[in-house]
Amino acid sequence: MNVFDDVSRFLEKQLEEFLRAHPHLELQVLADNIREQEVKTMKLLTDLQAEEKRQQDAILATANEIQRWHERVKKAERAGRQDLATAAKEREASLLSQGNQQWGQMEVTKTRLQQTQALLEKIQIRQKEVKEKIKQTPRKPQPNPSSKQPSDPSKGWYKRISLSDPDPLEEQFKNWERDAEFEELKRNMGR
Repeated sequence: MNVFDDVSRFLEKQLEEFLRAHPHLELQVLADNIREQEVKTMKLLTDLQAEEKRQQDAILATANEIQRWHERVKKAERAGRQDLATAAKEREASLLSQGNQQWGQMEVTKTRLQQTQALLEKIQIRQKEVKEKIKQTPRKPQPNPSSKQPSDPSKGWYKRISLSDPDPLEEQFKNWERDAEFEELKRNMGR
């Protein structure tokens, strides 16, 4: 191990601790990563759609060639040119084989298109979930050292001044439950 590895691990640990202390930032990083995945998946989807179109065009061109050579087979047979008819049949068979290969390749591309579309939908669902979590995650107000107010001993941490004031225990439980949900979401995204 060298100093660079030690410094790198230290910085990673500091970043992780900072993000844990600021869950809204951790969620933002997660949202950015998901957005990057979405962009890459959309590009792959566009590329696959273009590939499918090229394959369809190639299959149509091959089908037209097969039809042309089939007509030549008939024409040569009608003219009694068995030598040309045999050669035309061989060409037609070769084109049929080529067309079958092209069709198989297009089916593979269609399968990849469906898988990529399903992946994009999953990414977009995760993106919505994370955005919702971001909305629900309160940002911790930064303490202002100059505005310290004396505490009122008549108000315990469990007492509320009015019904509109937040209940500190309720807030603690909400934060704890939200953190647990977030960890579960992170584990699910890691799959």
